[in-house]
Amino acid sequence: AAMAWRLPPLAVLLLLVAAAVAPLSSAVRPVSDAHRSVAAELFAASPDDLETTYEAVRTFKMLGVQRDKGLDGKACKLAAHTLSSSSSPAKDLFQAVQIAGVLGCSVDAGVYDDVASRLKAVIKDTDSLLEFYYSVGGLLSLKEQGHSVVLSDADSTFHAIKALSQSDGRWRYDTNSAESSTFAAGIALEALAGVVSLSDAEVDPSMIGVVKNDIVKLFGTIKSYDDGTFYFDEKYVDGSEYKGPITTSASVVRGVTSFANVVSGKLNIPGEKILGLAKFFLGIGLPGSAKDCFNQIESLSLLENNRIFVPLILSLPSKVLSLTSKDQLKVEVTTVFGSAAPPLRVNLVQVLGSDSKIITTDSKELQFDLDNNVHYLDITPLKIDVGKYSLVFEITLQDSEHETVYTTGGRNTESVVVTGLIKVDKAEIGISENDAGSAESVEKLDLLKDTKVSLSANHLQKLRLSFQLSTPLGRTFKPHQVFLKLKHESKVEHLFVVPGSARQFKIVLDFLGLVEKFYYLSGTYDLELSVGDASMVCRHIHNSTVLFGLALLIILCLLQENSFLRALGQLELDLPEAPEKAPRPPAQAVDPLAKFRPQKEIEHIFRVPEKRPLQEVSLAFTGLTLLPFIGFLIGLMRLGVNLKNFPSLPGPAAFASLFHAGIAAVLLLYVLFWVKLDLFTTLKYLSFLGVFLVFVGHRTLSHLSNTTAKQKTA
Repeated sequence: AAMAWRLPPLAVLLLLVAAAVAPLSSAVRPVSDAHRSVAAELFAASPDDLETTYEAVRTFKMLGVQRDKGLDGKACKLAAHTLSSSSSPAKDLFQAVQIAGVLGCSVDAGVYDDVASRLKAVIKDTDSLLEFYYSVGGLLSLKEQGHSVVLSDADSTFHAIKALSQSDGRWRYDTNSAESSTFAAGIALEALAGVVSLSDAEVDPSMIGVVKNDIVKLFGTIKSYDDGTFYFDEKYVDGSEYKGPITTSASVVRGVTSFANVVSGKLNIPGEKILGLAKFFLGIGLPGSAKDCFNQIESLSLLENNRIFVPLILSLPSKVLSLTSKDQLKVEVTTVFGSAAPPLRVNLVQVLGSDSKIITTDSKELQFDLDNNVHYLDITPLKIDVGKYSLVFEITLQDSEHETVYTTGGRNTESVVVTGLIKVDKAEIGISENDAGSAESVEKLDLLKDTKVSLSANHLQKLRLSFQLSTPLGRTFKPHQVFLKLKHESKVEHLFVVPGSARQFKIVLDFLGLVEKFYYLSGTYDLELSVGDASMVCRHIHNSTVLFGLALLIILCLLQENSFLRALGQLELDLPEAPEKAPRPPAQAVDPLAKFRPQKEIEHIFRVPEKRPLQEVSLAFTGLTLLPFIGFLIGLMRLGVNLKNFPSLPGPAAFASLFHAGIAAVLLLYVLFWVKLDLFTTLKYLSFLGVFLVFVGHRTLSHLSNTTAKQKTA
């Protein structure tokens, strides 16, 4: 039976494409320019702390990203200041030496000698694993930069670090720690590798063998996913200690690869676990934080060139293949940084359907394109149809000597989506009087073209729609979702699921039983059919997910060979009048952008202005306002105002002049009040002028009073 939903068909297709994109967008691919762009963005700001600065310069060096010379100069100044400071702890000295080594900062040899002495003193006095790690690491970095650094008591230091190990391969941070840590195991192995490198004599071989056995135990605690991904995590969760899988795995990779590079012989670590760690870090994709970016790139850089096994990554440039375009299956086998692999063969040994059903077990060797460094295979002979498949590949190294250097992991499984042009046959739409048929009007539809119909019906009739879908190989195709949408001219929408049988999709809408669902709304309805399936996504969708939003992907899909959203035409529906208690249509959502659109023009009629006096009368009254000022001037003349008593001495004369200027300013302020200023602004200015006039007026009047007193005395 048909169901009426209010979910838009485009939203349904969005969910379908999202489900198809999810397993494809997380595909394992080697380090690319996208990682370089993300690293440049995450470390764009110039950090002020040593740790972030070290991670930034180290990441850029591994990726080959050019930094701003000004930022490098700032980092060198920070490192030089830390190295010359007598209060810098071992951690800061370690990071400062690393920064100076990466950037080639100019540091006085005497400063380095002092740093080496301080780090050696820390090694003698500490029982903290972190202090050992930073001190040994700093000394090793000094040695790598060409300075003569020797750890004379290497055996005792080695034993002191080894004493913190546990029976399960993990390490404690110090002798007082009750819990062991996987992260601590990584930095312990790195510190031990540094001790071996700094030693002036061979470290006890038996202790080296014990540590190798500890590494085997440590890898016994590694965790995994079903796809062959391996990672390390902490044994316990604590707010102050828990590091997370990325940080923990990175610590172990640093420690194990460092130790393997300085000891003789090969560590007994299975190659598939090294490959699984590489897949874990590549599976992160583009990291979201600077710390994760540093851990990811440094771990992959160490795995790129190590003495255990160099992992070779099998990846597919495109995980969506089109039968219509006769796409070739292309496979790349490279190192984690995209370097070319040694000579090898790639065979497709098995194809599994989405239900894990075996499609074919015929082994087919892929051809190798030397110019593009890609293996390829024509998928047409495989006889695979539209759908999702799991392809099982087997990689074989041609030179047996390479088997001790590289690891391929044996068989590798990759998921692909095969698309094709879905054929639509026997599509019909019509209006009938009853279930048996008796159609009054039936029209053929070509759903692959923009053809529209015009229908009319009343509440006693039924709408029928039927069609068939077939794959490029002629098999019946049943998509995940098929919807028919009816949209009233008042924007009220109704969505119906179109049920499908083994060969045909068919829906019958009985309007008599749907009058309430249609809210008794007569008028014009737009008919729209949407067909979507996870295997009907558009080609190269995995590349588009990086460049465009998922909504744009839907549009691209609908414009191509696969899922379709088709307007079928219009239906003029005549329904009876709604009874008094009939349900009302739901309120339509208000467009949030409507308030920004042009508004309706407001028409307003102003009142007729009142009558005003003649211009001559206005001018006459304006002149009358000047009479008080004229009277003031006449009064001054009658009183005989003069400047005979104006002070002659420079000081009093200056105060008298300022006093008269202040009075003039007050008069000017009155004029401005009438012309421009408001009352509050005028009072504000008048308050300042009043204080000024009191001061200069008092000095002026005091001088005149003293002068008058002297004249009377004389």
